[in-house]
Amino acid sequence: MINFLTNPGFLGTNAPLRSDITLVLIIVTAILFTIGWRLAVNKRYQTHRWVQTVSAVLNALVVVVTMVTVFIEVILPGIPGKLLEGSYGVTTVHALVGTIGVLLGLFVVLRGNDLVPKGLRFSNYKLFMRTSYILYMLSTLGGIAVYIIVYILGK
Repeated sequence: MINFLTNPGFLGTNAPLRSDITLVLIIVTAILFTIGWRLAVNKRYQTHRWVQTVSAVLNALVVVVTMVTVFIEVILPGIPGKLLEGSYGVTTVHALVGTIGVLLGLFVVLRGNDLVPKGLRFSNYKLFMRTSYILYMLSTLGGIAVYIIVYILGK
């Protein structure tokens, strides 16, 4: 299985299969988050909740399974000395924004499904959901930038 994921990818770049799959899944989750946002705008709250829950869980799985391990193995050993070299800085900013986005997004999903203690509940859903959505989208753009820098530009 490990060899399968390190084989050349299918997007025609220098990326391994693992990175191509990750990129596609993250773009799919970004699309699902956007669909979920539109469902809320159209007051289809039950469907919105399900779409956002599935999207947040899928996104978190992709982040934990692929991105965290690569960050720890490849980027973290070079911090802070290599932050201005290659993809280190962009990847680190992407990781910080993404971490905040994933944690806030999962918290919003837990709250939306009434799975947090009463003391941690918030009532201003729009502020938390919009903030989470913006962080997810910024992180998605950052991830696309990292993919381009590493696998297309080769830096």
